[in-house]
Amino acid sequence: MGKRSASSASLAATIRSWLQQRTEEMASLVAELVAIPTGNPPGKNYRTCADLLQARIRQFGFDCKRFEPADSKSKTADDPACLLASFGEGRRTIYFHGHYDVVPGQSAEQFTPVRKGHFLFGRGSCDMKGGIVAMLYAILALRSCSAPLSGRIRLVLVPDEETGGARGSAWLAREEGLGQDGVAMFTAEPTGGVVWNANRGAISLRVRVLGKSAHVGLQHQGENAFERMCRVVEHLHRLKHEVEQHKTASNVGADQTPNSILMLGGQSGGGSNFNVVPDECWFTIDRRINPEENLEEEKAKLLGVLEECRQAGIPVQWDILQEGCSAASAEEEASGTALSRRVRAVTGGTPRFEMCPGLLETRFYAAQGIPAYAYGPGLLTVAHGPNEYVDLRKVTECAAIYALAAAELLK
Repeated sequence: MGKRSASSASLAATIRSWLQQRTEEMASLVAELVAIPTGNPPGKNYRTCADLLQARIRQFGFDCKRFEPADSKSKTADDPACLLASFGEGRRTIYFHGHYDVVPGQSAEQFTPVRKGHFLFGRGSCDMKGGIVAMLYAILALRSCSAPLSGRIRLVLVPDEETGGARGSAWLAREEGLGQDGVAMFTAEPTGGVVWNANRGAISLRVRVLGKSAHVGLQHQGENAFERMCRVVEHLHRLKHEVEQHKTASNVGADQTPNSILMLGGQSGGGSNFNVVPDECWFTIDRRINPEENLEEEKAKLLGVLEECRQAGIPVQWDILQEGCSAASAEEEASGTALSRRVRAVTGGTPRFEMCPGLLETRFYAAQGIPAYAYGPGLLTVAHGPNEYVDLRKVTECAAIYALAAAELLK
């Protein structure tokens, strides 16, 4: 064994030992974060969570910049804040990227963290407050173990990921040069042991169809928004059949489909009573676009169908809820192989590279040519669910993986 490989093995052992001794510290911080209900939408308690994270980052001795892309001058507890912390010197930068917003809980009790052995239950523990703690402690481990780095690590923590990132990553990319000097990006999404190196794009809409109200006995005087909506859905079904013939060449999970996706009616509603002609009905469309497809082209097809319905005399309106591009980074990139090697060294298993079934913030980095990958301690199968949890042993493992991958890339 050469001096360099021996030194690398020694650093790996030192970092893993250092992290193992701080498992309880990490668990405590995950619990603190889970207890702050940052449900999005609408985006609650952002300031409280950002305050805690910023205070802890500064307590650990790292510089931490704060950006608040709020429109209003009056500050509220729900105002978004983006945090950027740095460690190391030099231009070459590895980004550790996380989001502190979570999907809304099914009950208030979900924001009361519950510890059961190695598992911590609570909304956001898996997606992705456990991952945030793993990334923060990875940086701490590198500093405490005096890892030689020819570059820097930047920790980016944002809100609004669950709704497209408008006041988080999208704002940073537009206003603050997110990804500057980046050579790699890792994010701690709940990947369940695989590496997500690609993601589908998305465009999501709320469609409203209008009518005219009337009593059921006088329905001939009304204009039935529900029946009009059925005509719109019929047109969309033809597009659905067409686009879902398209398949991606990316690897997908065993329980997932390679086919492109157009889902109708994830949410729907309308009407005021069973005996009243509905004057308005609405439904959502969620279009998920494979990496081989073009977002603008697919968006034009979708909106084209709605425009055709409007020109046919159906009073239809729509709002775009979110949109984001697909992205992909090759497994063979230096950062991809470094991540894979370190996963294998820490866990004993070689990770499979797959496409994420949803939207990922890796897209903001991949758009700049920065290889970007998701790998985190949580399980997608429990994320967003009523019994969300994270295995604290995986949090510690991931911290070691991030630290060692960064040390390899910046040696």
